[in-house]
Formats: sequence, C-alpha cells, structure tokens
Amino acid sequence: MKEKIFILLPDGLGLRNFGYTDFYKKAADKNFEIIFWNITPFPLADMGYPELKISNAKIHPLTDIYKKAKVQVEFNLNIKRTKDKIYNRYRFPFSYSTIKNATKSILVNSVTFTHSTKWGLLRIRRKINENERKTHYYHQSLATLEKEKPAMVFCTNQRHITTVAPLLAAKDLGIPTATFIFSWDNLPKATMVVETDYYFVWSDYMKEELLFYYTYIKPEQIVVTGSPQFETHFDKNNLLTKEAFFMQNDLDLAKKYVCFSGNDETSSPDDPKYLEDIAKAVKKLNEQGNNLGVIFRRSPVDFSGRFDFIKEKYKEEVTFIEPLWKSLSTAWDSILPTIEDNVLFSNLAEHTELVLTIGSSTVFDFIAHNKPTAYLKYNQQEQLNVKWDIYKCYGFVHFRSMPSQEVVFWINNPEEMATAILNAMSKNEKILRQAGKWFEKINQNPPQLASERIWNAIDKIIKN
Repeated sequence: MKEKIFILLPDGLGLRNFGYTDFYKKAADKNFEIIFWNITPFPLADMGYPELKISNAKIHPLTDIYKKAKVQVEFNLNIKRTKDKIYNRYRFPFSYSTIKNATKSILVNSVTFTHSTKWGLLRIRRKINENERKTHYYHQSLATLEKEKPAMVFCTNQRHITTVAPLLAAKDLGIPTATFIFSWDNLPKATMVVETDYYFVWSDYMKEELLFYYTYIKPEQIVVTGSPQFETHFDKNNLLTKEAFFMQNDLDLAKKYVCFSGNDETSSPDDPKYLEDIAKAVKKLNEQGNNLGVIFRRSPVDFSGRFDFIKEKYKEEVTFIEPLWKSLSTAWDSILPTIEDNVLFSNLAEHTELVLTIGSSTVFDFIAHNKPTAYLKYNQQEQLNVKWDIYKCYGFVHFRSMPSQEVVFWINNPEEMATAILNAMSKNEKILRQAGKWFEKINQNPPQLASERIWNAIDKIIKN
C-alpha cells in the first residue's frame, strides 16, 4: 500500500519546485502517493496533477496583524542581538492611504511596541496559533485530514500565512509536518510564518542560519537536502542543440549572445536603463568587429510596457525571449510557472555566454551550465525611484555567503560594461571556480539529487 503524502501548495513556485522536477517523478519509485493540497487558484487537476482543492482559506481577522507584528519584532530582536542595522532594510513601509490600512498599521505598530522581547515574540506566535484554531478553515482542514489520513503534510513554502491552519490541524492529529525553506535569502528577512516538526533546507549554511534566527528549532528537526529547482539544469534530456534552440527563438547562429535577466518593477525600477546600457555596450563592441547579441528575459511577474522602447531602438542588438508563465489574472500570485519555462530557462543558460543581472540567484542557474555572471553595481544618474539604491541590494545578509568577491564580474559603471562582457566571455576560469564554490555552499552538492534526498528524509520520518 502506498503512503499518501499531502503537498501543501500555497503558490505556483511550489509547483515549479515539487511538481515539475524529479520530486514528483520519484514519488512512485519510492512507493508514495502525492496529493497536492492546493490553496492556489491554479487548476492542477486540469494539468494532470492529483489535488484536493482548498476553496476557502480564510484566516482569522487578527492573524495578519500578528503576523506583520511578528516580522517587525524579529527585526528588532535581530538588531539587538547582532548590533547590525541591516535588518531595517528588509522592512516595508506602512500604508496609511485608507482608514482600513491606517488602522491596520497602527495596530501592527502597537503590537510591535508592546511585544519586542523574546517573551513577547513567543506570545505573538502562540496568539497566531490560538486564533487560527478558532477558524472554520482550521476545522475544515481537520475534517479533510481525518478523512484522507495522509502519512505526512509537506508545505512547499514557509512564508504563507494561509498554510498555518492546515499545518496546525495536521499537528493536532499527530500527523508529521514539514516545510521547505523556499529561497536562499528568506531567513534573514523574517519570512518564517509556519511552525512544523521538520524543516528542509538547501545547505548546511542555511541550517546554521535557521538555528541562529529561530532558536526554538532543534538541530535534529532540520534536514539538509538542496533545492529541487536546480535539477532541470542537470537533465540532459531537456537540452536542445544550439541549432535547434537558435532556430526556435529566431536567433542568429553567427552571433554569441549574453543574457540580461530582469527583476520586477519594485525590486529594480531602472531595469530598462540597465538593459539599454548593455545594448549600447554590445553595439559598441560590434562596431569594433565583434558579433554579439543580447537576450532579454524579463521577470515572469513583470507585464509592464517599460521595455517597449528597447524593442524599437535596439532591435538589432536585443532579442526578447519571454518567460513561458501563464497568467490567470493581473495579480502577481496568480501567475503560473510551466514545465516548458523550466526547459526554456535551462536552454537559455546553456546557449548564452553569460548572464548580467542585479543581485539575482540566476548566478546559480548559470553556473550549473558552467557560465559566468556579471552583477551590475551602479545607480542610474536619473532614477525612476530616488529611494531605490543598488548598493543596499548588495548589502543584504545573504550576500555575505560569498566565499570571495570574485564569484562574479562586477560592473561598477556603464563605461566598464563592454570590457566586462569581453572578460566574462574569455578570462573567466577563476570566476567560474569561485562561483562553483558559492553554489556548493548555498546548495547541497550534488544538486541533481535534491529530490532523492527529500524523499529519503520523508521516508525516514514516516517510519520513525
């Protein structure tokens, strides 16, 4: 008899990591039955995935207040512990634009002010759980679990408040629970919303972070597995020949291409100007006898027209290859990644010379294909948002994991762009070695065995 595992899915990125990778494929090999316990608007059954839909994931009216206060209190305590004000940079500004928003902001600030101690934080955590146990959502989750009797509930993301009630229900029924720490930068940002029996992390480095930021978690609760998101890069069946990829995307076989990987409008408002700087550099290099092109991959959640002028002004230099995500609405959390995009991105990394980006984890995707990264590190002279500062980006805690500054090429002004591109295409062996060391530090090696390690851990947890 197959053991039934509930995969609690609060967003589409969890589907990318646990539906489109070896994780899903290996379930049958390990004699497990996967059921996606689906909070998202995505019609997984229509896509061929077994699902139980959660149709009314309504949290307690006060839970969001306590959750937001919890984040602020964690920042306050981290600053007090470390004497490091970097955590202030993770705060989002409060909104007072409407009576409702102003009321919520005042309440969050009030709870934060009265609970900014170790014991205050504990009271907030208990209050979230206490309130969620009062909801219809919690009792609905209890009924589902009592009927289905899964052997484990595995949450694909630690940061969604809508996952608290079903995880509490599972724990109250004695069903083992686990969550996956979604991204390499999440733990310093106070994104831990759920409390589970086990925590699956990318690396020993992330394990130490988890123990540092959440002292109530014990080492034996943490499982180091790596992230399945990188597995696609190591599946040779996904890779097209260069000729096929170039033909599919209307690229010139005589050219060598560099990739610019964009961010969303909030994270990087000046992305169009950076893309223009790259296009200008490539145009200059081609005038000097090179034959280069730029492939632009925008953020999958960026549907703005802010790059339209590039298409007209630099159509000889820049080719747009759009991410193959599906939008169910204009909301960012209703945009569905696809298997096809995983394959597209893997081929993009395989068949370009390097990636240029601003602080992105694409450095790890490209080093998986032995390709270097160039990080842009200068502000535009005329900024769309004068409060945005690229230097703050590289000051974030997760960049302290770099084994050295030579893991990427740094471009400190537009004048360095052309030289940096040429160097990255030729003098890159040292950079590649250092980037490889960074990848091994951030993500358990070998990266292609992440799903195998996760299933082995789940099997052991259930048997124990």
